[in-house]
This record gives sequence, C-alpha cells and structure tokens, in this order.
Amino acid sequence: MITRPEPIDEEVLFDGRSLISETDLSGKITFVNRKFIEMTCYSKEEAIGEPHNILRHPDMPRAAFAGMWDIIQEGKTWEGYVKNLRKDGRYYWVIVTIVPKKDDHGKVIGYIASRKMPDPIKLKFIISQYQQLLEKEKASEAK
Repeated sequence: MITRPEPIDEEVLFDGRSLISETDLSGKITFVNRKFIEMTCYSKEEAIGEPHNILRHPDMPRAAFAGMWDIIQEGKTWEGYVKNLRKDGRYYWVIVTIVPKKDDHGKVIGYIASRKMPDPIKLKFIISQYQQLLEKEKASEAK
C-alpha cells in the first residue's frame, strides 16, 4: 500500500496530452498510460492495484467525489475539475471525464478516466467553490 505524501504548495501544469487511467468498479487502478506515470510520479507497478484516490489532494472536498460516484455507478459519464496530488507532494489541476467501461453485453465492468487542461478562468471559480465546500465539511466534522 502506498503512503500518501505531504502536500507541497507547488503546481505542476498539465500540458493537456492524453492522460488516461482505468479502474475496476471499486476504483482500484487497472491501467495507466505513460502520461499518467509522468504526471503522477507513480510507476505503473506502484499504481496498478491501488485505489485511485491515492491521487486525491486534501484540498478536494469529499462532496465532489460523492456526486461523481453517484453518476458513474448509474452508467453515466461524469466530468469535473480535480486537484490531484503527485507522489512528490506537488499538485496539478485537470478536467477529468470518466466513462463507464462495458463488456460485450453492456454491463459496466470498470471506468475509464481521461483528462484535459482546465480553463484558468473557470478554475478560479472552482477553487473558491471547493474551499467553501471544504469549510462546510470541516465545520460539520467539528460538531
């Protein structure tokens, strides 16, 4: 099992080239491409079999992912802004699109995630929204 790094407040800009990963139904990584390895700093061997949330940055509110799971478990496509934590502690922002991976009979057997560059103007708004959600989550935990 991978030990999560301490976050460092240093962004690595995503260049938009094809960053792909696949997971099983529970979110365990089953495939990563070369760009995934480059951006996350995890080797293929380190990543495969790990839960995809090894990349979850602590600045990401749980609510963002709860909604994602609701949508993809219905067999629908989800898209959203995500701040990911690299193995070296730095972070990167992406727009993630997750689509269901289906077998020959149409049964969902996993998920395929691809990433693209975030819009810098919309990202400022998203960061503000996520900070508000995190504050609400922390306040409700403190009760």
